[in-house]
Amino acid sequence: MDGKLKIKISIADRVYPLTVEPSQEEGLRSASKKIDAMIKQFEENYAVRDKQDVLAMCALQFASQVEQKQLDNAIDGEDTIERIKKLNLLLDQYLEN
Repeated sequence: MDGKLKIKISIADRVYPLTVEPSQEEGLRSASKKIDAMIKQFEENYAVRDKQDVLAMCALQFASQVEQKQLDNAIDGEDTIERIKKLNLLLDQYLEN
């Protein structure tokens, strides 16, 4: 446990004690604030009273954001590969002349 911090993170009015690397603390606190803000937004916009349902919706939204970024990156990667292939073709044609 050398160099680790003991912190308390609050999510949905519950406190979770954690032992983390110092480099993780800021990210965890930021994530906790984002989750609480999203909980508040769901509770205000959808009149959901059960914290479990709200937390499930938060998890779904965060997971879908990660998945969408991965899909976007895959599409960008395919586009980049196509551009490289076209450049290689142009280079081959140039070198042949």
